[in-house]
Amino acid sequence: MKKSRTGVGVPATLASKHGLKACSLSLAISALSAGAMAQEQDGMTEELVVTGIRASLQSALVEKRSANSLIEVIKSEDIGKLPDQNLAEVLENVTGVQITREAGVGTGVQIRGTNDNRVEVNGVSTTGSGAGRGGINFDDIAASMIAEVQVIKAPEAKTIEGSVGGTVNLKTTRPLDLQDTLIAVRVQGEQSSLSEDGGLKPRLSGSWGDNWSTDAGEFGVVISASYAEQDVTAFRPRADRDNLVTSDGGAASAQDFDYLPIQFFVQDYDNYEYETTNFAGTFEWAPNENFKFYFDAILNEQERLQESSRVQASGVSSLIDVAAPDAWETVNFGSLDGENGNQNIGTIQAALRGVIPAMDDGNLDPNLRLSSDTGSRETSSDIFRLGTDWQAGDWSGRVEISSSSNDTTNPDFSSTLNFINPHTAVGSGNDNGTPIQYDLSGGSLAFGIATGEANAPTTADLLNPENYVLRDLNQAQDKVENGEDAFRADFTYNFELAGFNSVDFGYRYNKTSSTSNEIRSNVGLRSMAESPSGDLFESILAKGPDNFNAADGRSLYVRDFLTIDPEQALSNPDYVLSVLNDAIEANDEMTGGDTDPISEPTSSTAAYFDISETTDALYAQANFEAGIFRGNLGFRYLETDVESTGNRVTNDEVVQTTQKGSYNFFLPRINLIAEVHEDVLLRAGWSKDIRRPDFDDLSTSFSFDTSPNPPVQLGNPNLVPEEVESFDISAEWYFAPSSMVSAGFFHKTRTGLFVTHTDSAYEDPVTGYRDLTDPCEQGGMYNPIADPNVFAPAETPVGVCVDTAQTVNGAGETTQKGIELAFQYDFSEMEDVIGWASGFGVLANYTWQEFEGGDEYYDPSSRATQVFSALGHEDVTLRAQLLDNSENSYNFTLYYEKYGLSARARYTWRSAYRSEDFGSTTSYPWGFPVVQEDRGQLNASVNYDITEQFSVGIEGVNLTESDVEQSCVNEGALLCFQGLTDRRITVGAAYKF
Repeated sequence: MKKSRTGVGVPATLASKHGLKACSLSLAISALSAGAMAQEQDGMTEELVVTGIRASLQSALVEKRSANSLIEVIKSEDIGKLPDQNLAEVLENVTGVQITREAGVGTGVQIRGTNDNRVEVNGVSTTGSGAGRGGINFDDIAASMIAEVQVIKAPEAKTIEGSVGGTVNLKTTRPLDLQDTLIAVRVQGEQSSLSEDGGLKPRLSGSWGDNWSTDAGEFGVVISASYAEQDVTAFRPRADRDNLVTSDGGAASAQDFDYLPIQFFVQDYDNYEYETTNFAGTFEWAPNENFKFYFDAILNEQERLQESSRVQASGVSSLIDVAAPDAWETVNFGSLDGENGNQNIGTIQAALRGVIPAMDDGNLDPNLRLSSDTGSRETSSDIFRLGTDWQAGDWSGRVEISSSSNDTTNPDFSSTLNFINPHTAVGSGNDNGTPIQYDLSGGSLAFGIATGEANAPTTADLLNPENYVLRDLNQAQDKVENGEDAFRADFTYNFELAGFNSVDFGYRYNKTSSTSNEIRSNVGLRSMAESPSGDLFESILAKGPDNFNAADGRSLYVRDFLTIDPEQALSNPDYVLSVLNDAIEANDEMTGGDTDPISEPTSSTAAYFDISETTDALYAQANFEAGIFRGNLGFRYLETDVESTGNRVTNDEVVQTTQKGSYNFFLPRINLIAEVHEDVLLRAGWSKDIRRPDFDDLSTSFSFDTSPNPPVQLGNPNLVPEEVESFDISAEWYFAPSSMVSAGFFHKTRTGLFVTHTDSAYEDPVTGYRDLTDPCEQGGMYNPIADPNVFAPAETPVGVCVDTAQTVNGAGETTQKGIELAFQYDFSEMEDVIGWASGFGVLANYTWQEFEGGDEYYDPSSRATQVFSALGHEDVTLRAQLLDNSENSYNFTLYYEKYGLSARARYTWRSAYRSEDFGSTTSYPWGFPVVQEDRGQLNASVNYDITEQFSVGIEGVNLTESDVEQSCVNEGALLCFQGLTDRRITVGAAYKF
């Protein structure tokens, strides 16, 4: 027989509609406005039934209000229905939270300006797919699996350490909270406006749950599953103008003024196809009212396939003294804060429109290079939790064991072809000249084939496999295995003494591990004799995407070209490799060459690491409530041992090395709440926390890049965590049901900062060339697989000295401070006055934050130094700033819920911020992170209940197709990157049995 758990004062229809325990919602309604619960009419009581958006907002507010620390809460409107499809975009609704996107999909979450946060599921630590510490990727878990999202901004002593901005706790549905049998199904389809495939990609989710009362106690089970496919596309053009033509240099292209010529072009087409499967299961057994046993299992599988392409106009820099632009624009670099204080760099002219002719002698530039990029990710993550909640008199507690794991493989089969223009000369190198036309006016960063030039290739030339040769092939099967096993025991003792009512204390042990194994093969072909032509591997060639104008209607772009088919490279890399090796063998027979066949990827011994940490943590926390005051105070103490194993390779001899380290921290934490009025709360919190270094920063191993620009990252097993001291103060006024206004201030100080120490490779001041032999006596490290590029004469084989970088604990400190404002209002109480319009409600928040301090500076690149010197500024540097941190941001949401209609529109805006996400390059342009300019985005959804059980809906993401603009050097300075993202529309239906 099923036991009724309908809360007092809340009608059974409400409990049935949401399938969850309604007592918290009853508390919300009575606490916020008792008068709204019922009205006497003809001796009968008519109860207000609150559902959907209002129910979730109301329940979330009561949880936030009753918490003894500063938290933010988002609750599901219904089973499997958070406000957004993507968990990162769900979190964007929270005050003080900003997100970053990849190809328009929310992937990164910044809480109070920082990426250094933790992600938990049901209070269990999660592990990520790389070397980072933040936890599971937000796009790995479907939002339909989550019933509640909790953001802990001010930690208590019992909050697990390891976060700077906050801790995100994702909660699933609990079976013993169900009121009725739960059966819910949702079917949707999503379409991307820029996807070449078009059509709807399926999203399916369903949940089943029930509980039973038996002689052995109460049992409950909830099972949820989801499957989703997603196809997202972004166009990312890039234009480098980081060189210099001086007025007095004597070049044929010189003008009466100094200017920035064209250095490089990229037409980057990014396409990602996601396939995600999620399962969540929970079993609960309460043999009596004093004990409950539970088991959670959450299994996630995601395959993110990348089928991207790049068109590059390389070797453009060889013509800067020849090809004069037809038009220029004025670039204002503004002021840079560096080691020498604020320097106002000033203005300079930059190339805007023109034609770069194809050279028929000399370097035979500019070259047209075509790449297919398949840097995919296959991730499997599991989270298990087994424990018991118990109560005995004044004692209660929890004992729990948990395990989290994340196994990720990064398959990659990326290639580059050189187009050989049949209308220009060909030398011994495997590239030659193709004329390029460009027009950067209107912020389009557009370039294409200069079809008006006499030696320009035709469409037939560009689609002829005979005019292509193989230049590069990069293969990878990198593997990362992360895991954490934990045991925790938490206890609470209730008592009454001088305002204190309970004490919490406990112990937690965890072992965290990370193993990384780079499995790679990189081949670079630089001569025509060793490079097979495309007609020898025509079966694996494909026409590149020709819709690069779909986002902004541009007329100038490269639309006709061939690449190695990324779909074949992903689905059958062994076959593609065999075709290429057959082509190399056939080419050797024709040319008499002896080019080695391309090998399968092998483990990079020098990049392997295996790192483990064990942590013992104790905490104690006293909870108090006296008069208008309540809160808690306590501490957390931890000891961590680190063991890092890696390989060092010297003269081809592999030596495995193991280094150990340890540290301990005492972390006090205090939270105080004052209920100064029936509906007004004041909060204050002070705490200390730590941020552990990423695993690759602890490695004794290192790996190389095929580009000569990125420094070799050397690990440091002796790193210790940064320490973070935080202070919060806020005021909250709950002035009506589902309504609230709040204002808060936070301040964070970080010490023991992770800073980068760089050892630069020597460059000849006249030629700019670097040392090409090992060891690099004058600085840096020898990279045996890097293409020397501009750091050596043309056709120099791979291998060059490059910079090294190592993370260390710096002596300085940084501060992060900010103001958070939030407003929420529901018009439902005004139904008698405004009628149908009482269905409206608004949510709005604004965050201002500032980052200061730090003793790390970015140095400009050699070409940038030349430009700054020409403007009269020597020794220009840039003080390192907090990446992905916008000074200002806001969200505004308007919703309507009445007559079965549920609609919501949210506009999100954030100001400019420094970013490392700038397309297909791994080194900083101009030596500095780029600035992503101000951007807003509009999302909206409409759902309609056809019956009480059946509803249909439509959702739109990035409805206005807001572009991304990125500037080099400074905000509003030199436009150098763009992101033209898609609009995604989702249609679907849901049914609750």
